[in-house]
Amino acid sequence: MFHLGWFVGNGYSVQSWRRDWAGTDNDDWWSPSLYSDAARALERACFDFMVFQDGLMVPDIFGGDMQADLKYAQEIPRSDPTAMVAVLTQVTKNLGYIPTISTSFYPPFMAARMLATLDQLSGGHAGGNLVTSASDRAAQNFGLEGHHDHDLRYVMAEEWADLVTQLWDSWEPGAVVMDTSRGVFADYTKVRPIHFEGEHYSSRGPLNTPPGPQGRPVISQAGGSPAGREFGARFADVIFCVPNGLDSMKAYRADIHKRMEAYGRAPEECKILFMVDPIIGETDQIARDIAAARAAAKTTDEYVEEHLSVMSYFSGIDFSAFDLDQPMPNLDGKVNAQQSTMARYQKDAAGKTLRELVIEHNMVATIDLVGSADTVARRMGEVIDEVGGDGFLLSGPLNRKNLAEITDGLVPALKRRGLTRSSYTGATLRDNLREF
Repeated sequence: MFHLGWFVGNGYSVQSWRRDWAGTDNDDWWSPSLYSDAARALERACFDFMVFQDGLMVPDIFGGDMQADLKYAQEIPRSDPTAMVAVLTQVTKNLGYIPTISTSFYPPFMAARMLATLDQLSGGHAGGNLVTSASDRAAQNFGLEGHHDHDLRYVMAEEWADLVTQLWDSWEPGAVVMDTSRGVFADYTKVRPIHFEGEHYSSRGPLNTPPGPQGRPVISQAGGSPAGREFGARFADVIFCVPNGLDSMKAYRADIHKRMEAYGRAPEECKILFMVDPIIGETDQIARDIAAARAAAKTTDEYVEEHLSVMSYFSGIDFSAFDLDQPMPNLDGKVNAQQSTMARYQKDAAGKTLRELVIEHNMVATIDLVGSADTVARRMGEVIDEVGGDGFLLSGPLNRKNLAEITDGLVPALKRRGLTRSSYTGATLRDNLREF
């Protein structure tokens, strides 16, 4: 059996922008209705969690201004996903919720308090997707001249996570006694300052709210660079990854497990989920036709411009300055933003012009999954059998049609094969992740 998560790639933002079947959510994206419907459907399908992407700036790298990013709703709008998660915890019982938190810009005490509160509200089904952020513009929104060097960001993130963990642990088990006969809420001997003094962060502690049912909320992470992998191996309960193809998937999993071993962690302590974007049709041919139509839509000038603006955001380099009919420039040593993402672009660029790369590149899928629900379910089982791994993070558009195809089409096919759970057994998100 393997785990399933849903990646809300636009975060709390405009969903299914300009796509068919977007429904009303282009008009009321700020309403919780679409997200609540999605949460109920995913819980019915026994997904482990939803994870919400986030961002902290309006990009202006492509073309040197904000025009393209505002036009195409790239990385904007972005509303705070923790607020949406607080609402969603009230409409489900077992589904987990993981908002993205920037270790670079969220003060550790505030992050620890916020995630502990979400864990309380959700009955033990909350987590945080930790990112270091990548943009100078985000750094400037928080008073810095520019962002820190890539590897320094991860050094700081490790210290940040260490401090946040100590804050969660500043209330020992059994600290809350609620003894009304004696008039004692908490045992003061089990709540302690931590007196954390690091190179980049410090905090006296203790946290001023008791921990939720999990004690430590689940931590997820998606770094693909060596520094990102090291961080995930040390702290994460779940890692999301996009290695391209079966051999790369095997190698990624082996590398993470080797790094975990150095921290005294067993492989089962961290689930590795591969990102996929299935295309489901009533028959294999219908699915192939849908895939072909999507591929054809990527050849337009508008799509190319939109994708180039995304690459500019990922890299911090203005891709409008490059000739589309020449090979992609070598970016080695020039990217201080999302290095692993751009390394995948660089690898995929071999023998292609920049235009061809943009049209053909798949940002969010490790393997192609195209076919009927039964065909895709069979293929997902084959992949896990061959490469290992603990499951898949589905990254398709958040609209009701796509949700129905997955939750009422693909998932029943997976269950018939005994590949995913038919009910929840754990009391918390971490329990469900550790079930198998």
